Amino acid sequence: MTSRGLRDRVAIVGMGCTRFGERWESSAGDLLVDAATECLASAGITGPDVDAYWLGTMDSGYAGLTLSTALKTDYRPVTRVENLCATGSEAFRNACYAVASGAYDVVMAVGVEKLKDSGFSGLVRRDPPDDGSAVESSAPAAFSYLVPAYADAYGVDDATMRDVLTHIAVKNHANGALNPRAQFRTPVSAETVNRAPLVAGALGVYDCSGVADGAAAALIVRAEDAHRYTDRPLYVKALAVASGRGDGALDDRVSFTSFPEVVRCAQDAYRQAGVTDPRNQISLAEVHDCFTPTELVLMEDLGFSERGQAWRDVLDGAFDRTGRLPVNVDGGLKAFGHPVGASGLRMLLECWLQMRGEAGRRQLDNPTLGLTHNLGGRPGKCVSFIGIVGSELS
Repeated sequence: MTSRGLRDRVAIVGMGCTRFGERWESSAGDLLVDAATECLASAGITGPDVDAYWLGTMDSGYAGLTLSTALKTDYRPVTRVENLCATGSEAFRNACYAVASGAYDVVMAVGVEKLKDSGFSGLVRRDPPDDGSAVESSAPAAFSYLVPAYADAYGVDDATMRDVLTHIAVKNHANGALNPRAQFRTPVSAETVNRAPLVAGALGVYDCSGVADGAAAALIVRAEDAHRYTDRPLYVKALAVASGRGDGALDDRVSFTSFPEVVRCAQDAYRQAGVTDPRNQISLAEVHDCFTPTELVLMEDLGFSERGQAWRDVLDGAFDRTGRLPVNVDGGLKAFGHPVGASGLRMLLECWLQMRGEAGRRQLDNPTLGLTHNLGGRPGKCVSFIGIVGSELS
């Protein structure tokens, strides 16, 4: 696969993000306005300075009109994209390539989702017509298969496996409690997690990410222009997407202990960014913890742990905020919430805040390279996005 990337050719010079949660008082348009306004202000510019927009939303609006009518963009081009839970990241990727190509000087990527108004307890999704042979399954049920598969593959007993998943949940809620934009801002104890009602398989309520409303935005320019807007830009090192073959559920070799799409995506992203030792070179990672076992498996697929060792690393605190590689410092999907179109850009916000020293009580010690990861779909049929950003030019 040929992927030349755009290492250090574009930079993020402004970001904005709403509070995530049950935003009954705000429409999708309201959330777009709030995120975009903060983003523009952080770069010291106004709407007329933006040449084009990319909008990511799964199901909270159609066409570019969703954004243009809210922001009154004066006939600027607006492109609406969707790529399951990687929708916000897809908007960012396309916006970056538009600037790198020379087509535009200043662009904005915006993601938004209003999910709570639907009345559903999970994500809203309308599947296209098929031949009727597809098996109906909820997302928690599909991801619950990761738990027994991982335990069986690596000889982890049920009690220890429960401790691992509980540690991930407690960690991410503790991080979210320090984040004023997070949906859930109350720490939870291991006892609370373990006593929660079951949702599917071994997954309890606290093993599942939050369903939320929210919006986030990023302003992108050429790297050589970045210091016109801010003295602390973030430089894009890699943008990788891998779309799965879709036949994983039919393949006897699929064991639900790995996402092949993530493995291939990581290889591409690390090659683009020149990363050869991710567990030591990456300063922080924001990963797609839609369910606690997903984060566990991702630690191995992203190269942060050896195969079969992530469960030990989790229990040892390797991915805690004070660990060797902090993961989901902002609370992750688990505590920050998951408004689909906004989630990928929300992950970038944490890298932006951390590398600018603006993360408050979550602030890490001098982070320089951040990774964001989205997973869309379900085990056996996924899309994966990985972005890598840094505070310095290579």
